[in-house]
Amino acid sequence: MGMSEELAGMDAIGQAALVSAGEVTAAELTEAAIARIEAVDGRINAVIHRRFDKARQEVADGLPDGPFHGVPTLLKDLGCEMAGEPSHSGNRLLRDLGHRATEDAELTKSVRRAGFAILGRTNVPEFGLVNTTEPVAYGPARNPWDTGRSTGGSSGGSAAAVAAGLVPIAQASDGGGSIRMPASNCGLFGLKPSRGRISPAPGGDNMEGHTTLGFVSRSVRDTAAALDFAAGYRTGDSMVAPHRPDSYLALTSTDPEPLRIGLMDVPDVNGFPVDADVNAVVREAAEFLSGLGHRVEVSHPEAMTDPEFLDRWLQLLSPTVTAMFEDLEALAGRPLERGDAEEMAWWWRERGTEIGAARHIANQDWRDRFRRRMASWWADGGFDVLLSPVLPTPATPLGYFDGEEGLRRSIRILCFTPQFNMVGQPAASVPFGFSADGLPVGVHLAAAYGREDVLIRLAAQIERARPWARQRPAVFAG
Repeated sequence: MGMSEELAGMDAIGQAALVSAGEVTAAELTEAAIARIEAVDGRINAVIHRRFDKARQEVADGLPDGPFHGVPTLLKDLGCEMAGEPSHSGNRLLRDLGHRATEDAELTKSVRRAGFAILGRTNVPEFGLVNTTEPVAYGPARNPWDTGRSTGGSSGGSAAAVAAGLVPIAQASDGGGSIRMPASNCGLFGLKPSRGRISPAPGGDNMEGHTTLGFVSRSVRDTAAALDFAAGYRTGDSMVAPHRPDSYLALTSTDPEPLRIGLMDVPDVNGFPVDADVNAVVREAAEFLSGLGHRVEVSHPEAMTDPEFLDRWLQLLSPTVTAMFEDLEALAGRPLERGDAEEMAWWWRERGTEIGAARHIANQDWRDRFRRRMASWWADGGFDVLLSPVLPTPATPLGYFDGEEGLRRSIRILCFTPQFNMVGQPAASVPFGFSADGLPVGVHLAAAYGREDVLIRLAAQIERARPWARQRPAVFAG
């Protein structure tokens, strides 16, 4: 086995340790990752903007001596801007205009300071509006476990790249499940941090504060270490999450105390059925956690299945798409034409034009009441964690969200994840099982606001007792 193939199965902390020990150089890690991308990415279409020569030069000039010195990574092409690099958000108009970012996002600066070699940017659905990564502008990202299946969205390119062994960790973001759903579909660990944990600067609180930045990785310790360098206040932030420990990474080495865990075991959510294979994996996880000494009982916040939720969620977020269209028109210097954006985006825009100011304030009030209803299950009910599916189905076939029926599915399939974007609580997808046809199925763990520490310790305990890192998809660089 060559060095590149051996590195494909190693996590980011492991690769950084090799550099620190002098066993490999940052340049060798970079070249090995570039070779893997060039050999494999044609089958999965994960990396749409490549900056290989720039990365080589940055390595030659000397990367910062951070915790991930020399480790290759990728940034998502939706937010997390990088000065001078393409910033297209999966959109044809921005692609055709050759739009580039003018400054680094704060998270990009943090990634640089951590010592990563940034090799490029990953594929996303247009504006991140759907749980699949199939933009017209760049074509579909394909799931390494089955290339006819979706990676999920909107961090689908990042998830595919990590799952296929191109890089050990990649930047991601989550506005309704966009870290957790691709992580589940691709067999990865994906943590959506609490609102306010990672700064959105220089932008504002994206999509009514629903979008949170983060990472997808093959190991819990990689995500924990990434949170250590990424978390924290940046000048002008409107919110900072509480309960930050000295080190999230340090939490991964010790088991949590016995936790009280609620199991959400439902046949459907407001008429959208939960696949039997998915529920079987979640029930297996419940038994497994009981065996680890945790108290598991069937219970979930009643607000999780509120029939109003998805409509209110859509009403809150769609005006942000309407406003985004105005920004695009200003950038283009003309009114937008139908071909400038996909039908999904136009649909969201049109919903947003229907929301007047008074109705928007009423929706914000509803959101605040919903947040308190959700939080009370943890605060008053005495629970530490909610266990549920991530998605009601395993990875869907490519094309599942096409057309009018697909558009309706794209909303109704959001059964378990966007509630935690609305309320700001942390939640994670943890690899746990497989469907009958061999597709990964993650389980969803959610904690009280600010308590990523609970999720990280529990996920690390699961990882130690039931390792997933050796599981390999059909398309893998090793």
